[in-house]
Amino acid sequence: MREFNTTDISDGIKERNSDVLDFIYKKYFYQIKAFVKKNSGSDEDAQDVYQDAILVIYQKLTKENLKIDCSFNTYLYSVCRLIWLKKLEKRKKELNFFADSENFINIDGELDYWYELNERYQLYQEHFKRLSFNCQKILELFLAKIPLKEIARILGLKSELYVKKRKHICKEKLVENIKKDPKYNSLRVVDNQFVSETIKS
Repeated sequence: MREFNTTDISDGIKERNSDVLDFIYKKYFYQIKAFVKKNSGSDEDAQDVYQDAILVIYQKLTKENLKIDCSFNTYLYSVCRLIWLKKLEKRKKELNFFADSENFINIDGELDYWYELNERYQLYQEHFKRLSFNCQKILELFLAKIPLKEIARILGLKSELYVKKRKHICKEKLVENIKKDPKYNSLRVVDNQFVSETIKS
């Protein structure tokens, strides 16, 4: 297996290079899984934490021009550690003993925004996928900035006015379902307009 240094890995994540992403998974995931399972988690939890961590690191690399000054292994472990701690806190788990299997750096406060942003996006996606097929397609095409007339043609709907009405109904249903979800109130960066901001009228 080809080895990559921290700079190679950072560049590879930004470019979504499959060779680099495969390398990270094969090289470091077993450590993340061991850590999560030692601390009240499952194999599935470990996969979720790992995927969340890679997404957070990607966002920090692309949006904040993150420079990783330690080994990538240490940074990834530190991000996963913080994410799992937050997940356990949300599950109201007692953390009398938190078993660390690797060295970590203190990055509390650095990741809050991106972690919570990912959580709200996952909540949005979860409820979006529960909408009817037609609602999903209307909203997807609208978000892709396809004109209403073209959406009506693509989906075989009768008029632009009907598409506009359906889009409004679908959006309101999505907002209503998200607000009913118990996870909604636990997301600190979520406000009552976050779906409206995603799907602007």
